[in-house]
Amino acid sequence: MIDAAVDTTTSDAIRYAAAAESGSTHPIAQSIVEACEDPFPASKVTDIHNVPGKGITATVGRSKVTAGNARLFAEEGIDIPREEIEAAGTVVYVARDGRYIGTIVVADAPKQTAAEAIRAMLAAGVRRAVMLTGDVAETAGKVAETLGITDYRAELLPQDKVKAVEELIGDLGPDDKPRKRLAFVGDGINDAPVLSRADIGIAMGSMGSDAAIEAADIVIMDDDLARIPVVVDIAKRTMGISRANIVFALAVKAVVLVLGALGIANMWAAVFADVGVAVICILNSMRMLRVKQQ
Repeated sequence: MIDAAVDTTTSDAIRYAAAAESGSTHPIAQSIVEACEDPFPASKVTDIHNVPGKGITATVGRSKVTAGNARLFAEEGIDIPREEIEAAGTVVYVARDGRYIGTIVVADAPKQTAAEAIRAMLAAGVRRAVMLTGDVAETAGKVAETLGITDYRAELLPQDKVKAVEELIGDLGPDDKPRKRLAFVGDGINDAPVLSRADIGIAMGSMGSDAAIEAADIVIMDDDLARIPVVVDIAKRTMGISRANIVFALAVKAVVLVLGALGIANMWAAVFADVGVAVICILNSMRMLRVKQQ
């Protein structure tokens, strides 16, 4: 949905917005760029400046273009028409040389597998699912309802997301005592600080920014949220096998050590306790190769 100013055509608003957003890796920016049928030549776009959590500014030809939310426009001193836009989506205001020229509303539909993936996570042992987003509260509420999430926080800047994660971690208890761990899933450059702060950072590899991928502990290469429950299942199986191997190896070595002290165990028993136990543990670990994940 686009509401262009009187003296500016719809295509002009998209062209200038796409020119500025061409310097951003944000999914919304990419959507605007893809929607532009007649983009400016890349040579005409200079001085691109990202404002985290607010938008972007750039010089297009001889004009300064601003594309972002109301907070960015307030900082730039640009007036926005008071007419309310009734749309479920993220609003991107566009201005040229300090004058409003149009509004772009981007509706971000949840992935088809998202709701099922969240239910699978809760079934896999995740106690609580919280959505942190920079979108307006109305949009966040509708998305959260679609996904079956009752706890969400909207209109967050990158530093607000870090603060929210710290609060959630604090609710889990002190670090020096056994507690549940907090995992954060994100893909944008603004998510990198949060991915680093969380106990477990999970990045979407296909659409994710380089900063998010580098900050994450786990990378889902196909961007399918349904893979997260699979990761949890693999982690549980891996920990179970690891514990079994440790207990088995220590128990056999302890028995052979006692028998050797009593003069009952011979050299072959010692070889089995060393090499034999290692081979059995390896074979036990290979059971993971037979597990078929959907």
